[in-house]
Amino acid sequence: MNRETEVQAMQIVEQEAQAWVVRLASGQATSQDAQAFKRWCARSAGHARAFVQARAVWKDMQTAAQRLPQNVPAAAMPRRSVLQGWWSPTFAPQSSRKPVPVMSGRRAFVGGAVAASVAYLAWRPPLDLWPSAAELAADFSADYRTATGEQRQIVLADGTQLQMNTQTRINLRSAAPGSEALELLAGEAEIRTGGKGAGAVSVRAAGGEISGAGSFNIRHTDQDVCVSCLRGQVAVERGSRRITLQAGEQLTYGPQGFSNRQTVDAGAVSSWRRGMLVFRQVPLVQVVAEVNRYRPGKLILNSEALGRNKVQASFALDRLDDVVALIRDVYGARVTRLPGGIVLLGLA
Repeated sequence: MNRETEVQAMQIVEQEAQAWVVRLASGQATSQDAQAFKRWCARSAGHARAFVQARAVWKDMQTAAQRLPQNVPAAAMPRRSVLQGWWSPTFAPQSSRKPVPVMSGRRAFVGGAVAASVAYLAWRPPLDLWPSAAELAADFSADYRTATGEQRQIVLADGTQLQMNTQTRINLRSAAPGSEALELLAGEAEIRTGGKGAGAVSVRAAGGEISGAGSFNIRHTDQDVCVSCLRGQVAVERGSRRITLQAGEQLTYGPQGFSNRQTVDAGAVSSWRRGMLVFRQVPLVQVVAEVNRYRPGKLILNSEALGRNKVQASFALDRLDDVVALIRDVYGARVTRLPGGIVLLGLA
């Protein structure tokens, strides 16, 4: 590809990215097209960068937009979608649909973004229905990553097995000869060191350092990190504290410090590797949050009282709609299904 062709291709991607930002806030997007946005971003790192940059342009102009006169014609204002303001992205120009109008140049783009005055939703996706700009940038910068519902196994140079769960991002770090070093940016992974005599593996996560030989599970889904030792022993160090876990022990650390060590069922911790989710007297709100990590779309609890119910159940990862049936049949919940895999759960 010569330089001129390369520049033209880049301009096309930039225009598409600009159209995405406007499209996300236009109210014209349909929820069934949500996956098209992810596919567009996944075409290349350049696509993701262009989208992040386009959103940055709009963010820089937010203050100016707020100063504009309020007599904007009604025709220029965005329409609410069937999801009552939950925007879903789409940009897949086809012969059967009109392409989204694309304005050329920074000034024209800013004007279009201002006209779509609720483009704030593109910066903070409602209900996390699609990736934020920060998440997209992080996804494409990670050495290894998995999508929603995806699991992946990596074998490192020394034979260490790295089993990645859904929505996980991991970077490789430089390490001393004979050892492996990783950084868990988000998600969950089970690490099994190589055969007899293999060196320890060191994993950094949320300001802590986990190192050990044998088998251990690390989960970093919010601000906290949960470490479970499944075989052998693992040391957890953060700040001035260092705690060693033996097989069958677990602890959590985060902004509030370390939790107490507790005994854990190794089989339940590793159930995701067998294609199962196991819940033992877990509040329903936590069950829904966990299922949302694996399932496209979104389960949404509309009742705090419903979310406090305790759940004792197991679900196969390939049959997660069984969770909806359980909530409906056992707890008498009202179920409302919307396009895009969105399910509202409330008290009847």
